[in-house]
Amino acid sequence: MIDGIGIDVVDIARFQESLERTPSLREKLFTESERDKPVQSLAARFAAKEALYKALSPEHGLHWHDAEVINHENGKPDFLFRGQIADLVDGASVHLSLSHDAGIASAMVVIER
Repeated sequence: MIDGIGIDVVDIARFQESLERTPSLREKLFTESERDKPVQSLAARFAAKEALYKALSPEHGLHWHDAEVINHENGKPDFLFRGQIADLVDGASVHLSLSHDAGIASAMVVIER
């Protein structure tokens, strides 16, 4: 049964401007292994974390580093969960789709229980 759906889109150029204007944002939003990705990949990962938040609908805020976007050997994106988010998704299947094209990054998350 579907327990939550979230979707988010990010304007890549605007996101890059935010990263340049506020250098500490990269460390705040992304884990160490995510930070060296190209800006379009960072924008898609940010969209993924926002979509996850929407799908979870938590009562309180979540920590950005508790959800890390990884890629399997075949390129399929997935989440690596820690902390509070790991507790919230325990026993659930979390599906993630990412895309970036024409200056826009997007992500969709579906949570099944």
